[in-house]
Amino acid sequence: MQVLLNLLAGVALLVWGTHLVRVAILSLYGGDLRRLLRHAVSRRFSAFFAGLMVTALLQSSTATALIVAAFAGQGLISTAPALAVMLGADVGTSIVTLVLSFDLSWLSPLLIFVGVVLFLARQEANLGRFGRILIGLGLILFALQWIGVSAKPLTQAAGMRVIFASLTGDVMLDMLVAAFVTILCYSSLAVVLLVATLAGLHVIGLAVAMPLVLGANLGSGLLGMLSTLRSPPEARRVTLGNFLFKLIGCVLAVPLLRFAEPAIAQFALSENTEVVAFHLIFNIALAVIFLFATQSVARIAERLLPMRPAGEDPAKPRFLDPSALATPALAIGNAAREALRISDVVDEMLQGLLTVLKTNDRTLAQRVRKLDDVVDELYTAVKLYLTQISRAALDPNEGRRWTDIVSFTINMEQVGDIIDRVTAEIEEKKIDKGRNFSEAGMTEICDLHARLTANLRLAMSVFLNGDLKSAQELIAQKVIFRDLERAYADSHLSRLAASTLPSIETSSLHLDLISELKRINSLICSIAYPILEDAGVLARTRLKTDEAVAASSVQ
Repeated sequence: MQVLLNLLAGVALLVWGTHLVRVAILSLYGGDLRRLLRHAVSRRFSAFFAGLMVTALLQSSTATALIVAAFAGQGLISTAPALAVMLGADVGTSIVTLVLSFDLSWLSPLLIFVGVVLFLARQEANLGRFGRILIGLGLILFALQWIGVSAKPLTQAAGMRVIFASLTGDVMLDMLVAAFVTILCYSSLAVVLLVATLAGLHVIGLAVAMPLVLGANLGSGLLGMLSTLRSPPEARRVTLGNFLFKLIGCVLAVPLLRFAEPAIAQFALSENTEVVAFHLIFNIALAVIFLFATQSVARIAERLLPMRPAGEDPAKPRFLDPSALATPALAIGNAAREALRISDVVDEMLQGLLTVLKTNDRTLAQRVRKLDDVVDELYTAVKLYLTQISRAALDPNEGRRWTDIVSFTINMEQVGDIIDRVTAEIEEKKIDKGRNFSEAGMTEICDLHARLTANLRLAMSVFLNGDLKSAQELIAQKVIFRDLERAYADSHLSRLAASTLPSIETSSLHLDLISELKRINSLICSIAYPILEDAGVLARTRLKTDEAVAASSVQ
């Protein structure tokens, strides 16, 4: 029992090491890797080698698949070049597997020691993140050594020999077992290395190892599809096409396995090297066969996964691609785009509010209030999406952006609630009773509304670009709006004193309305505060200092 637990611990450590390296590299070099992928897809071969290089760093073709699928879902990459990237990614992970199969046990303690020192010294800095990469590489090498030591007693156990012997001779069973284990481990790299280690210990032969390698590749393709199940069709086409590559490759390879074993044996390689060499040859063969057929496979994927219908539910998120969650910076960009959709709906509500005020259109009032449900659903979706992003994988700038998006969406949701409530009051106090504002009062409300709309659009620009000058202008508009609200309230009270009938009938609604518009404006303008605070130009308090109070009293 202890031997089995040791083996499982080694496998778990291997999976964790690959995960640690992938997350740390995405955190440290994710932006550069994404830019490399985006700029390399103009040509078939450049896309292939970009996928190879990125995956060689990430040590995970699944991670590359999620990045490329997210790009495709946003319309940044078409399906055919994305599939060329994936062919390169599969070759890249095969090369990594070959390198890690060598005896590098001497390097493991050095990598772990240096990595821990760097991480503890500067956890939040890039040096600390690089330390995490070294720790992950060290754990991978240590896990392979641990698996080798733990599995040796198994080679002497009769029961385990029976279990492994049951795999021999049934190619389909071997492939299914390896595919299932790959999905559980979330890493074909870990599974192929495990198979190579078992082959090196003579627990399994090459005849069993080769179908297991094919199954690991097939499982990798299935894993990509499962990871993008909730993504838009444009994103899922990439993982579907990559799975078709692997499926067709396995179908072609199975009849050739009986010829592959004696061919590989001629090179007189060690047992574990034979396994990883077969893995590399298989993926190179896939690249050679399909690199010039990416357009054809892309067309098949597009037929199987057609585009979304144009008339979709407005409350359904468009940019919150789950496949991007593995790349936090990309996921934050998606959340920001969805947050701007919320502000667009709020803008539509504001325009409808003014029309309802002018025309007493009850049908439009109902539509405006229903738009608040859209705002609420989108806000909830963005909030839940953001909570799935690993905060530990964010650098300081990305962490601030995460906070800004949360603050922006909260403000927009509150603005939608205020407009909903104001619209309901207009129906009750104005439309139901057939009342109208005075001409002067309506002019004042229209002026406040126009300024509010302009401030909302300026706030959207500030949120999108983070421009300091625009943020300062937004805060200046807040002061102007506050002064106007006070002035228009005084004007309304003056009309009441003059016994103006429309002003008397709508007095409560009028004062409530301009007060609520001021609240909306305050929520909108607060978007500028984080930018001003980062720039060091935001005062800590509006209260005068003791010196300023003394000077004003003297005057």
